[in-house]
Amino acid sequence: MAVVRGATGQNWSLVEAMADIALKAGVCILRHYEKPDASHKGDGSPVTQADVEAEALIEKALAPLLPGIPIVAEEACSAGRVPQIDDVFVLVDPLDGTKDFIARNGQFTVNIALIEARVPVLGVIFAPASGRLWLAADHAVTMDVAAGASLTQARHRRDIKVRQRPAQGLVAMASRSHMNAETERLLSGLPIAERRPVGSSIKFCEIAEGLADVYVRAGRTMEWDTAAGHAILRAAGGDVRQPDGAPFLYGKRDDAFANGDFIATGDTSIWE
Repeated sequence: MAVVRGATGQNWSLVEAMADIALKAGVCILRHYEKPDASHKGDGSPVTQADVEAEALIEKALAPLLPGIPIVAEEACSAGRVPQIDDVFVLVDPLDGTKDFIARNGQFTVNIALIEARVPVLGVIFAPASGRLWLAADHAVTMDVAAGASLTQARHRRDIKVRQRPAQGLVAMASRSHMNAETERLLSGLPIAERRPVGSSIKFCEIAEGLADVYVRAGRTMEWDTAAGHAILRAAGGDVRQPDGAPFLYGKRDDAFANGDFIATGDTSIWE
């Protein structure tokens, strides 16, 4: 099964199947939550057994769901297993916010996104500790569902939309561990009224729900860090772009799938 432009029902069946995989990965992650066993990769970033096991589960489950579609997954790429990609491929971050997982603050997520023509068109983000799930196809939804449960057991399912910028100023999502001088410079050009420190891809989701307005990031991130959140924010009426307003695209294999600077926002008039 692959994404089909204009086939809304078919695409929702696919994104919900992807969500079921994320829910199963959540069980694997929570199994390690009480005593995270961390080591460090070559780039200095942390990795745990939960990352590795969850990614293996996700890749195995996605293969029959999306036969022939390349899967670009964080830990596989870190180990040198970098697939060739086509117009359509999947990005997987099995445990986004590993530092938050190790710190046991609950702000870590499972991220799965489908990319078509360099744009994220389907997205799933699941926060296992809180049981919050966000999905995106032609629109965005959120719901409460426990790791390992099925979507039929979800509660409080509702559509989500971004908000227009508040007259009193923007609420900015701030990374807990990646603030730097260039991020501060980009923030200084926006009418920021409040900053809220939030971990992992939950930042994109809070903007998509209309709970915040902007997330600015300068410096290196990876495509699997941002793709699912980008899909959800787009489906909710917002966008992720380069700071000058240029499109923020995916499929940068020659750059090891590394991203440049970006601004995620619910109100794209900030670029006008």
